[in-house]
Amino acid sequence: MNLEICVDSVESAIAAAKGGAERCELCSALSEGGITPSVGLISAVRAAVNIELFVIIRPRGGDFVYSDREFKVMRNDILEAKARKVDGVVLGVLTDASTVDVAQMRLLIDEARPLQVTFHRAFDVCKDLDRALEDVIASGADRILTSGGKPDAMRGAASIAHLQEKAGNRIRIMAGGGIRVSNLRTIALKTGVHEVHTSLSNDAGTKLSDGGAELGTLQNPHKIFRVLEQDVRAFKSALDAIAAEAKLGAPVQ
Repeated sequence: MNLEICVDSVESAIAAAKGGAERCELCSALSEGGITPSVGLISAVRAAVNIELFVIIRPRGGDFVYSDREFKVMRNDILEAKARKVDGVVLGVLTDASTVDVAQMRLLIDEARPLQVTFHRAFDVCKDLDRALEDVIASGADRILTSGGKPDAMRGAASIAHLQEKAGNRIRIMAGGGIRVSNLRTIALKTGVHEVHTSLSNDAGTKLSDGGAELGTLQNPHKIFRVLEQDVRAFKSALDAIAAEAKLGAPVQ
């Protein structure tokens, strides 16, 4: 079972790699759900880790319905990511009817090849997940990151299991959303997925003293978050144990 860690810094990417993750998803502005990182950050992370590196292609926070100008930005960002030798991109485009925009997705995926392409959790915004599954498959993406249309993968486990069964070998389903060591076994065994996505971010505080200007709209805008190697190692160890258990045919509880 493969582990993907969501990171927003070089330090977190290194921790993910040392902890045993197979892949990093690199984002900026995780408080916005992740937007495209700078080319400087992409280059630094690529130089620092040898595991698979995927980059989110999302020009802004908010919804996933993009203007022509925003779509052009996404195409250019894909080219910049490819030039920096990443292994994949993570993206998603919807229509204003909350369906997958197959035509635009095909254009972006054609631009991205031969990189792998993950359709991100814009999938969970779609009104009809069965239809969305078929649309993402038709677009040519390699995998879907999903919480089963629920706020987190624990509550969406039954839906993820349904998607996994319906997808068969046509596309990979990766579970994500609030997954921690404490609920990992339940989610993995109930869904049957072979890939898991998590952030494992810890509050690293701030070196700044109290007082002065606070930039942005967050309650604690100076606070930073880091992924810790020991947390990744513990999560990966638990994931490997679950994979071994599943191979032995242990009952799901």
